[in-house]
Amino acid sequence: MPYVPIVVEQSGRAERSYDIYSRLLKDRIIFLGSVIDDNVANLIVAQLLHLEAEDPDKDIFMYINSPGGSVTAGLAIYDTMQYIKPDVSTICIGQAA
Repeated sequence: MPYVPIVVEQSGRAERSYDIYSRLLKDRIIFLGSVIDDNVANLIVAQLLHLEAEDPDKDIFMYINSPGGSVTAGLAIYDTMQYIKPDVSTICIGQAA
């Protein structure tokens, strides 16, 4: 099982922990860091749709470090990016094939 860092936020007396990907999503950041297959594409599409429902007028940022993968899975992500109202900025870190 891959290691996923935990981020702890404190506000007043409350303390809340998030896995790092959930914390990034809270700031409208999606991180794609693996080969793109149907499972990964479904997770990315779900995150895009969630962020649109949360605030359709706020931009979304997607950081990509991926060697590529399934064309149809990649097209599902692309189609969703075109369909939703928020602008999606893509930032390549490493590779985006």
